[in-house]
Amino acid sequence: MVTDVIAAIGYLGLDSTYYRGNALRCRNCRYVAQLPIMLQDSLISPSAFLRSRTGRVCVALRAPTVSELLERANAALADSQFLEFRLDYLEGHGKPAQAVSQIGKFLAAHRDVAAIATCRRKAHGGGFTGPLAEELAVLAHAAESRFALLDLEIESAEQCKAAQLTALRKSGAALMISFHDFEKAVDPEAVFARIQRFEPEFVKIVSTSRSLTDSLHLLKWLKQRSGDAQLVGISMGEAGIVSRVLSLRAGSAFTFASASDGTETAAGQMTVRTLKDLYRIEDLDQATRIYGVAGNPIVHSLSPLMQNTAFHRERINAVYLPLKAESADDLMTLAHQLPLSGLSITMPLKQSVMKHLANVDPMTARLGACNTIRTGADGKLYGFNTDVAGIVRPLEKRLHLKGARVLVLGAGGAARAAVYGLAEKGAKVFVWSRNEAHARELAAAAPVGGPAAGPVVGTVEAIPRAGIAANAFDVMINATPCGMHGNAHPLPLEPKEWKARLVFDLVYNPLDTPLLKEARERGIATIQGFEMFVYQGARQFELWTGKPAPEADMLRVVLFALKKLQ
Repeated sequence: MVTDVIAAIGYLGLDSTYYRGNALRCRNCRYVAQLPIMLQDSLISPSAFLRSRTGRVCVALRAPTVSELLERANAALADSQFLEFRLDYLEGHGKPAQAVSQIGKFLAAHRDVAAIATCRRKAHGGGFTGPLAEELAVLAHAAESRFALLDLEIESAEQCKAAQLTALRKSGAALMISFHDFEKAVDPEAVFARIQRFEPEFVKIVSTSRSLTDSLHLLKWLKQRSGDAQLVGISMGEAGIVSRVLSLRAGSAFTFASASDGTETAAGQMTVRTLKDLYRIEDLDQATRIYGVAGNPIVHSLSPLMQNTAFHRERINAVYLPLKAESADDLMTLAHQLPLSGLSITMPLKQSVMKHLANVDPMTARLGACNTIRTGADGKLYGFNTDVAGIVRPLEKRLHLKGARVLVLGAGGAARAAVYGLAEKGAKVFVWSRNEAHARELAAAAPVGGPAAGPVVGTVEAIPRAGIAANAFDVMINATPCGMHGNAHPLPLEPKEWKARLVFDLVYNPLDTPLLKEARERGIATIQGFEMFVYQGARQFELWTGKPAPEADMLRVVLFALKKLQ
């Protein structure tokens, strides 16, 4: 999916190659890519050169055979000249040692490549089954074969004799000592002290985030300590994505990416094109405003594609991230301390974030749910609900809503947004749900015709199933999950039970739902659900930036990505 998302950026004609440049095109440019050449000419030490902080996205490569590993290396050169070879995942006990010479020939033929050699033992989270002496021999051979940096895990460093470490240091390559915890977050300061006593050129600390707060702690520590040593800090896991995108901004010397989907070497690792093209990781700075979509699950959300496209198109220095959050408290800690400039809120947080907001707009107050947060100039958080705009805007482009007869199927959160928004526009709204009691409750709760109604001028009433067939509607809106990919429930109504001039299905995956297909077969105009998704996002963009949203670009890029998923 991620590859398709990046293709969508190219589909829009955005300058993705500008952000995908290898080290030879890096605008910071002291050219980490030239490292092997400069070493050969004895102009500079490997550690000093890598400290120049260029070539800052390293593509991690793993494969069962050396031929496959080199094939992936050649393919990765289109995106980066900074490569990590995971020698420990080559199949066969002696394979890493045998592979080094062949990879050395590749490096000799590609002198613009800076390479990291990793041969982590299985006991410490890698795949190498040999003893410490063999691991050190592989790394030493790698240094002789034009590798620029050797990654040695802290457990092996602590088991080494002084003479062994001295020999490794004299091999000609820079030394990075790394720590990994694949289960939990750790205190980076304690790990730093443990590693720093060996005085390596680079200190790498990788742990696993169980919350956004875990990632926040690592980012804050990187910012505090980056002036004291060459650090590489990463949080694994879905909650650690924020650390992967923002680590360079916080002070990490470089970060890691996979070459393509399905070739990841760690949990939560993203592709190099995702980091460079979608998140523009090498262009983020302290002035970059940070936004995100928060909820659970969140990893497959198309919101980062849509909003980052909009930011890029409008030349706004901002980035939008997927934020896995299981609690509003965890999210609020990140929002205040990172800080965040704005948020999209999805399930299960739309109600629980309300108590954390300084104020909300009238529609959010009526709905009792917030899907958008903006950080004010005073640092306080303000809530909005753009789901209403996501439903109303597509309809207003097709008909006048005042006086229109609209049938809404469902009684959940999406149905509530549709009912309240349409009534505010003066529509005559009819609500039906399989549980007709829920429909009656929704209709009764709608603020129509009283002091709390505000600008509401329409009407809302529950309608029994038998009454649907006896009436004709201008619009029918499906606000249930029926028809969604993986949802086995049949359509809410039989085709013969309803009559409408326009059908709007809020489900957007698949693009063509059974309901939309039925409507088109009957010659009825339709609106696909992705329009709601885009228009609510467009309204969020406007609330955050004060600028008109590039709706056409947002629509095209989301539609392109969804078509790839069908």
